[in-house]
Amino acid sequence: MARSTRESILTAAAELMRRRGYAGVAMKDIADASGAPIGSLYHHFRGGKAQIAREALANAGAAYGLLIPAVVDGHTDLGEAVQAIFDQAADDMAATGYANMCPVASVAAEVADTVEELRQTAGEIFAGWIAGGTAYFVARGVDEPRARDLTAAVIGGLEGAFLLSRTLRSVEPLRAAGRVLAPQYRGIALRRVSLPQKVGGRG
Repeated sequence: MARSTRESILTAAAELMRRRGYAGVAMKDIADASGAPIGSLYHHFRGGKAQIAREALANAGAAYGLLIPAVVDGHTDLGEAVQAIFDQAADDMAATGYANMCPVASVAAEVADTVEELRQTAGEIFAGWIAGGTAYFVARGVDEPRARDLTAAVIGGLEGAFLLSRTLRSVEPLRAAGRVLAPQYRGIALRRVSLPQKVGGRG
């Protein structure tokens, strides 16, 4: 099924912000990348660039919120699962030539003190990831306090290690984060997944 003009605009905006951040993306860039006339951007998004950014981040956040469960689903040991998360992230970063892996974190770091509406959007996405990840691990048999701490630590570890890895052009920060976090959870059994789990910032 062909994507709508609106979907194409949001997808293009998310990809551009992933690579350039918020300030580095102009409306013309979004128009060029999406193939939509610039007038269509303002037709679909009366709030202009800020509205496009909010909605693009919300869409990306929902998709990114599914990545950790996708890696963890096949594991029954929590420590092994945590190691797999960071190993997969390292492999993906190397495969993309150290491209920025997350548009939400890119924009959040840039605008947290300058564009309040985008800070709020990013904050809602991060909170949704933590809530969704907590619910997922609880469903796999982890007690709630530990599940919440684990989710926050994994997300924080990934985002920080992504920044270091991009800057150093090395996946070692991601591998190191996995080596440090994983042993704390080895031997903790995960219940097998019986039904697909839907988690993330927004549905």
